[in-house]
Amino acid sequence: MNKELMEALDILEKEKEISKDSLFEAIENSLITACKNHFGKSDHVKVEIDRETCDFLCYAEKEVTEAVEDIVTQITPEEAREIVPEAQVGDKIRIEIKSKEFGRIATQNAKNVILQKIREEERSVIFNQFYEKEKDIVTGVVQRYIGRNISINLGKTDALLNESEQVKSEFFKPTERIKVYVLEVKNTSKGPRILVSRTHPELVKRLFESEVTEIRDGVVEVKSIAREPGSRTKMAVWSHNPNVDAVGACVGMNGSRVSTVVEELRGEKIDIINWDENPGNLIQNALSPAKIVAVFADPDEKMAKVVVPDYQLSLAIGKEGQNARLAARLTGYKIDIKSETQAKDAPGFRYEDYIDEYDEYDEDAEYDEGAEYDEGAEYDEGAEYDEDAQYDEGAEYDEGEEYGEDAGCGENDAYDDTEEGEAMEDLTGNRQEEE
Repeated sequence: MNKELMEALDILEKEKEISKDSLFEAIENSLITACKNHFGKSDHVKVEIDRETCDFLCYAEKEVTEAVEDIVTQITPEEAREIVPEAQVGDKIRIEIKSKEFGRIATQNAKNVILQKIREEERSVIFNQFYEKEKDIVTGVVQRYIGRNISINLGKTDALLNESEQVKSEFFKPTERIKVYVLEVKNTSKGPRILVSRTHPELVKRLFESEVTEIRDGVVEVKSIAREPGSRTKMAVWSHNPNVDAVGACVGMNGSRVSTVVEELRGEKIDIINWDENPGNLIQNALSPAKIVAVFADPDEKMAKVVVPDYQLSLAIGKEGQNARLAARLTGYKIDIKSETQAKDAPGFRYEDYIDEYDEYDEDAEYDEGAEYDEGAEYDEGAEYDEDAQYDEGAEYDEGEEYGEDAGCGENDAYDDTEEGEAMEDLTGNRQEEE
């Protein structure tokens, strides 16, 4: 049993993640290459390796012939019978080749073949490993700046963060750990080439998947994402379980989940809204926090016209149009936003249709809330009789005096159909007499 070879193969398999079968194949090819360098040809050479004990046998097949024309592939009957006593002309016999007899050049070539195979297998393992992570996020360590590009160490290999995939407001220091989105993995002659990004919208989605269990389990689905790297992101989510709040699941208790993502994105603001199959409701949600008066969406043309209150116009559009721009990307609609005043002056905007409907609704509301009869019923609210009964209600003066009995005289005067002025004179006369 070849213990040294077995131990070497075990170490390579563990550290490089290269299978033993590939290593055995590399050894076989290296011995065949050494034989070719030693004898000039290798078509007649065979190599057998025991996978259990790592013992190997290298031999050459030679044909027994009376007239030897090629000593490499042919052998005389006398020489053949020394190895195999029963050998006859025309038979093929195996002659063992001692690998120790190879020259220095043949040995070096065999070594190079094994090393080349190990390097190829190592590159293949790395390529397959990261090819599975394509369109996913990985954690890397910032190594150095190569011009304006950044080299990111991913463990077994390095990735390249191009300038176009960097957020302008971000600056990384060497040895800093960051999460990146794997854009593409290419297999080149120099090994796998991995391109990563910090600006891709899917980076936000993958970060939420790692933080939000409901998204990872498929209960909550991220329907759409619109992002302006380093500034703001809008994300529309939908819950497949009516008992699960999609937005609440993404935000987390006291904002713990979303704050983790914001921290990884270096303070980038994230708006999370509810997805709605109705394009009007979806556009209204996408333009939040602005309040919307009306939305006219055309699914065929993918265009929408939005009316907002005059004081909400700047909020709906956002700073430098950012809110409207992200809402358009999120919904896939071209959005035209106007204030109520602008909409009234634009007949083509169809705002008059909204006004008609709105007016009808208001009129009906007035009738329901208490049409003229309910609200303005003169008798109920205090018709003229109740309001003008100054004498009855206004007897505060009489009631407020110490002698409330004379107030009754006033009432009697009213009973006697006394005019208002005369009643007042009676009251004045009574007062003077008492004085």
